[in-house]
Amino acid sequence: MDNTFEELGLCKEIQQAVTELGFENPTPIQAKAIPILLADNRDLVALAQTGTGKTAAFGLPLIEKTDSDSRHVQSLILCPTRELCLQIARDLDSYAKHLRLNVVAVYGGAPIEKQIRSL
Repeated sequence: MDNTFEELGLCKEIQQAVTELGFENPTPIQAKAIPILLADNRDLVALAQTGTGKTAAFGLPLIEKTDSDSRHVQSLILCPTRELCLQIARDLDSYAKHLRLNVVAVYGGAPIEKQIRSL
């Protein structure tokens, strides 16, 4: 198991963001999932308790693999609730704060025109 985010193979901008967020070492789910997701474009099912870092486990490799020069939608994350959608969008935005990425939360109950413009 890797002991640092650097050992997982994440770029320096993501490493800087997670350090600024107070993350010192990857959690077990992150240490197992991140290398798999960075190595290949494949599906992964990973189960872990609430609060164990699942969003970073899939979000950090997702950000790493995103082409910041492209203006096309490259990833879609489906969430069962608006609250989780907003939480994941905030987290991804924090992880990508030193990169030129646009993270947009799209959910019901809000003006769709603004969300479409953001996309």
